[in-house]
Amino acid sequence: MAFEDIDNLPITWSDHEDIGMKLYDRFGDDFNEGKIYRIRFTELLEWVLEIPNFIGSREECNEGHLEQIQAKWVYEWRDNQ
Repeated sequence: MAFEDIDNLPITWSDHEDIGMKLYDRFGDDFNEGKIYRIRFTELLEWVLEIPNFIGSREECNEGHLEQIQAKWVYEWRDNQ
């Protein structure tokens, strides 16, 4: 596999950091730390399902995954400030 193919690997619910990075790439600074933690899980779930190469299903999702994704998204936002 070529290094440039790394962005095309499948993403699953346990790839919290990758999902957080993809959400930051999508929304940038539209959401700060406070706003990220106030996002409804129903919205967050839909956004994750829209990520290219995401192969998880709605049924595989749980609150723990969504909490971890929020935290990783906040870390990514902080790293870019």
